[in-house]
Amino acid sequence: MSLLGHEVFWPPADELTEVAERIRARLGEWPAPPTRWRICLTVPDTPSAQDLLVVNEPYAADNATVLEAYERRVILLHAGARHVLEGERSDDWLAALAAFLDCNFEPHDALVLAMAWRAGDEQKEDAWPSDFDTFPRVGDLPPAPEPAFPACPDKLGLYPVLPSANWVERVLDLGVRTAQLRRKTTDAADLHGEIERSVVAGQRHQAQLFINDHWREAIAARAYGVHLGQEDVETADLQAIAQAGLRLGLSTHGYYEMLRALHFRPSYLALGAVFPTTTKVMPTKPQGLARLTRYVKLLKGRVPLVAIGGIDGKVLPEVLATSVGSAAVVRAVTEAADTEAAVESLQQSFANQG
Repeated sequence: MSLLGHEVFWPPADELTEVAERIRARLGEWPAPPTRWRICLTVPDTPSAQDLLVVNEPYAADNATVLEAYERRVILLHAGARHVLEGERSDDWLAALAAFLDCNFEPHDALVLAMAWRAGDEQKEDAWPSDFDTFPRVGDLPPAPEPAFPACPDKLGLYPVLPSANWVERVLDLGVRTAQLRRKTTDAADLHGEIERSVVAGQRHQAQLFINDHWREAIAARAYGVHLGQEDVETADLQAIAQAGLRLGLSTHGYYEMLRALHFRPSYLALGAVFPTTTKVMPTKPQGLARLTRYVKLLKGRVPLVAIGGIDGKVLPEVLATSVGSAAVVRAVTEAADTEAAVESLQQSFANQG
């Protein structure tokens, strides 16, 4: 038991530690965290970078993580970011927080799980929080767009992310019905032409064609949808996208970002990166299949889900075994020696899952 022999709380709190160890024992095997967090119920004389300070009023700390806990609202200040959550908490929430931190979750994701935890959950056959109604909501967000984003199929299937209109046309000609154009260019004319061609190809095949990032151009071209990252939510005009009737896909990298994304009522959520990927710089470590399984269990039926990140033909059957309805691939298609054979094989994996 990895909590043993580690100072989990300050001042020492034997009862809290005992509850934390009991909860941790029911959560299964997870990689050891690189940070051995100490939850401080009072502020130490010299807080360290491994201290998480629990206070009930605003507090500034040079290098420690601060958790301001009020009646129904908590504010986590960590690594320069501010995370706000609102909801009920059980009496065991701090013990649960220690347990989830020990499961190698980032502090904001461990906090989400701790707030979703309910006393006695450790007695369940599956102790992991999976009742969406107990989960907190993210606070201090702007209103969700009206009307809501249009729906898309619950199972989007094979979802290649492609660098050009040539690739979009080629893959749709092979029978793929969901794709994304991720065009990396600063040339406005090139971008306009690539998006126009891709949208036309999508309409010709009656496919779900999403445009990565470039929402203005996607609106102008009347694309099926747009895919945005978490950082884009703060700068893109979501109201304009919704009013134009485009679907919206949002990237997420853990529990907090999933809850944040759900607030905006997107057409689908992308969950990743499942495995290490070289196609883009990721803000978080790979999630892995165990986390993906938990995410799908929590969200399936609430919103279409897409697994993304480092997925190829070898691991696709394992990814689909989580019951996720779609998997995005990049190099598995664009770097395949035989594109047609690669697409056929990937499509077969979906067919095998029923």
